[in-house]
Amino acid sequence: MANDRLYRVAVVGFAHMHAGDQLRFIEGLAAAELVGVWDTDTARRDAVCDDLGVVGDIRYTDLDALVAETAPDVAIVCSTTGEHTELVEKLAALGIHVILEKPFALTLDDADRMIAASDSADTILAINWPLAWYPAHLTTQRLIAEGMIGEVTEVHYYDGNRGPLTHVHDKKERVDPDIATKAASWWYSPEFGGGSLLDYLGYGATIGTWFRDGELPERLTAITWGSDGLLVDEQSVVAAAYSRGLSTFQTKWGTFSNPWDAHNAPACGFVVVGTGGTISSRDFAPEVFVQTLANPASTGIPVDEPRLEQTGALAHVVNCLDNGTRPSGPSSKELSRMGQQIVDTAIRAVATGQTTELLGSTLSNATL
Repeated sequence: MANDRLYRVAVVGFAHMHAGDQLRFIEGLAAAELVGVWDTDTARRDAVCDDLGVVGDIRYTDLDALVAETAPDVAIVCSTTGEHTELVEKLAALGIHVILEKPFALTLDDADRMIAASDSADTILAINWPLAWYPAHLTTQRLIAEGMIGEVTEVHYYDGNRGPLTHVHDKKERVDPDIATKAASWWYSPEFGGGSLLDYLGYGATIGTWFRDGELPERLTAITWGSDGLLVDEQSVVAAAYSRGLSTFQTKWGTFSNPWDAHNAPACGFVVVGTGGTISSRDFAPEVFVQTLANPASTGIPVDEPRLEQTGALAHVVNCLDNGTRPSGPSSKELSRMGQQIVDTAIRAVATGQTTELLGSTLSNATL
């Protein structure tokens, strides 16, 4: 980091289980200080805060009071996806930089509203895609940028977990829920942003577009599946047509195992194909496997040790604030918006049952 400033950070919303993970990250980052936490649901908030030792006098149910009394520099929003837009517009207007826990938005229109709010206030809007900080995927991006596999022509992605109600913060496991429990959760509500497609396609679409240096598909087709009694999908398959071929993106709630516990099959992560080779990049893996024209045998390459600003969205944003820069890569609003274009188009393709042209134009001055 470029200076010794201590940034004041608040966690806004505890609907997403990653709120607890963000509290852990703030605690471990020397340049950050937790000054407040907020949720209107005190039970939901306190279940995490009690477990992690967050003191009671910085717990709020009134967001205006939190802002007035603690003056945060950065807010990490871990609300339902459906609440993202309202919270970003409110926080940006108050001059507060925002990190959104994934997924980005319910719709591309919502994403554009958030981008407009941050642009108007000249604040940072960053999106936290945890997969983007995994050393295997960071290493994959470096190898692609160095030209190891030539020009990227295909990205194949499969990811998910046993389900959003099977674990809480710190990846603590819970008993598998029944259908009634699922149906009562926001994770299974279309209104608030439920479903495996919205939860996990944004990862693959955003990071995959990063691997492709900003290239977007021309059209998509998609299909989903969900258990009887649920209003959202638990599995999706998206085929994306690019100028020189097809890529696939698959999401799954209900994988055989959680990828952080064991390497399930199909493997969670990415396979990237280029004109001169391939890279297989699994979540949580200690190495990536590379084939090249010069060495067709699959060879393991140990993953890189990430720099501090590559370890999480808050560290990335703090580095930007220290150096007067803006977020880059998947956490940038520009690249995340591209991912949202793919998500919106896939949702349209599911609804119509038809192959769909890519929705939305691309922002200029993208920071990839």
